Amino acid sequence: MTLKDILSTIDPYLKLIRFDRPIGTLLLLWPTLWALWLAADGVPPMKYLLIFSMGVFLMRSAGCVINDIADRKFDAQVKRTKNRPLANQQLPVLNAMILFVVLMLCAVALLIFLNSLSVKIALVAAFFAVTYPFMKRYTYLPQIYLGIAFALSIPMAYAQIKGSIPVEAWLLFIANIFWTTAYDTMYAMVDREDDERIGVKSTAILFGDLDIVITHIIQGLMLIVLLLLGKKLELNMYYYLSLLAVVILFVYQNKLLRSRETSQYFKAFLNNNLVGIVIFIGIVATSINQQSV
Repeated sequence: MTLKDILSTIDPYLKLIRFDRPIGTLLLLWPTLWALWLAADGVPPMKYLLIFSMGVFLMRSAGCVINDIADRKFDAQVKRTKNRPLANQQLPVLNAMILFVVLMLCAVALLIFLNSLSVKIALVAAFFAVTYPFMKRYTYLPQIYLGIAFALSIPMAYAQIKGSIPVEAWLLFIANIFWTTAYDTMYAMVDREDDERIGVKSTAILFGDLDIVITHIIQGLMLIVLLLLGKKLELNMYYYLSLLAVVILFVYQNKLLRSRETSQYFKAFLNNNLVGIVIFIGIVATSINQQSV
């Protein structure tokens, strides 16, 4: 078998876990890193950085697989997703199920390195991740459900490093739910017409013509909670400068959304990676400055 044949064989599996589209992994990773840095009051132990980073990759990958298994018939009817490996029948469903089990087992294996409180939260997070794909059938708020799934890495990080979950962890948890709801609404706006046609629910459909206004309000709520977090932890100007940069990014996203073009909705969604980076830089810069004083 040639290298070309090998790549051709594994390519559908890589697409299934969105290896070629790392944005989802990054949007889950940034809040996890925020939490690890804040919980450790600086650079967290390297072993926890590795464990949590691997966990993010594995759970996001597993989430993509179970999502595509659950939505394969819907995906075949949506322009953006019709070429996914299960939607176009490039891969058998059984193969996808086996991959999902393998990914989950690898993620579970990481739990042996964590304390009991962190493990308990991880199991709750796994439940939300596995059940999320089915929420769009029953509620117009699957984006909030996804926000909870993504945000659970925050109390998990605090539980592992501090052995408890203080108030600031829950503030960061709430802020991340707001953020995820906002950017995933942008993502849902891309597919809104197809989703309405096939009966899939989302906040983009629920908000209707007020989608941009409500998304902006949700972003504002995120910033308010992050300001409360900064006050609670007595963070310095570097943190607040990062929040100012986030405001600028949100204004830019709002401008993209107002174009009412599908491509711009997706561009606004992708821009949230910068939001995660900017806040992370603010937290790291704050910790370095405070340690040097």
